[in-house]
Amino acid sequence: MGCLLSLIQDYWETNQCQGQEGAMFAFVPGMRIPTEVFFAKGLKGTDASEFTERISTLRNRIEMIVTRRCLSLPSPKEKTATHDGLTLSELHQALEEYFPVLLSLTKTGNHLIDAVEFAWTNQDDKEQETIIASTLYELLSMLHMMAILGLSEANMLLTPKAPADGYEPKITDESKLAAIETFLKLSGILECAKNTVMPQMPEEIKRMLPADLKEGVLCALSRQALGQVIEIQLGFAIDDLKATLAVKRRLSCEQVKCWKEAQESIKTARVESELGEKQALFINWKLAEAKAAAYYYHGLILDERSEENTHAKALVCIEAANGFLKESQRICTDFCTTPPRTSMPPLWGAMKYLTEKIPKDAVSKARIKRDFYYNEKSPEIVPDLPDFPLALQPEIYELPNTDALWRMDTVLRCQAMQVHNGQSSG
Repeated sequence: MGCLLSLIQDYWETNQCQGQEGAMFAFVPGMRIPTEVFFAKGLKGTDASEFTERISTLRNRIEMIVTRRCLSLPSPKEKTATHDGLTLSELHQALEEYFPVLLSLTKTGNHLIDAVEFAWTNQDDKEQETIIASTLYELLSMLHMMAILGLSEANMLLTPKAPADGYEPKITDESKLAAIETFLKLSGILECAKNTVMPQMPEEIKRMLPADLKEGVLCALSRQALGQVIEIQLGFAIDDLKATLAVKRRLSCEQVKCWKEAQESIKTARVESELGEKQALFINWKLAEAKAAAYYYHGLILDERSEENTHAKALVCIEAANGFLKESQRICTDFCTTPPRTSMPPLWGAMKYLTEKIPKDAVSKARIKRDFYYNEKSPEIVPDLPDFPLALQPEIYELPNTDALWRMDTVLRCQAMQVHNGQSSG
């Protein structure tokens, strides 16, 4: 398996160079990479050769799929990726077969839950290997890997591509819808990791986890996925002539809520690394964009009302939107120049429209207030945004049931191990 790790490492060395040129449309943190595990050593003392061969084969298959996925992405000299659409479905199938066998190590009264040492590294620090004797650590790492591959898939789907007719590169509606599906799936995977796997972990194991598996990081990535779905939905609403201002405001406010939760989660994680800083900047950037949209549409709705000082409140909201728009552009620049450096992404979707519309309306609304509503008193603080419950939810992901055959086999192996250990101590 050493050659597989070498191939993955070679890919990431070249991909990091490519990342200095490419734009990032969905933040993709460092992917965790499985390294060789010696199941026979962990299950020493038991008559578990068949089980050991089975679980080793399944894990090696996952490593092969991850390697092929890495090699399908573009090198620095290539402009486009060889998009292997089967990779994620293959990985899902491989994990569906691996998880029941892996989970069998946790369903025998915890006798084998810490029998095997599982090793993982991260593309951003390949020399630093994290080895923990816990099947829950292995399970959490596998779920994290699935989610990161999903983010990579979504980022490629949202990357503008030149059409066959030679016109300007664009993101098709089909790609946006596929990205929505991918975001919802990976958010569900992260929620499973956070709500199903993490609570089963002993505190000492949690303290050993690398930074990218901390609960706050998992939560931030899950909220990021939902926030980016709502961003795409807002773009569709803007293009839909039948969509009301109320619909656009609600989507914008829900997007603000998602990014605020992501911001709070990443702060609690305290990831002190270049990539951690870049992730925090991405969240701050998207939060500023969401606030710009929310205050803009809130201002437009206020401007349609006839209550006292409502036009002055509307102007304050739209001016706040313009301020957040400028802030988002500044944070975007900081994000792109923070290592690993990335290119400035072209405007697309909702922000392509709002970047042009907000400054113009800020000027025109100020002129209208000066000419027609000069008696209205402007509020000292920006009016609060409406608080809408988040309608969007991740796609539920459930771990497969433990395979009955392998569960029975593992119980027998566990009993054999206990007998063997008892004889050895005697």
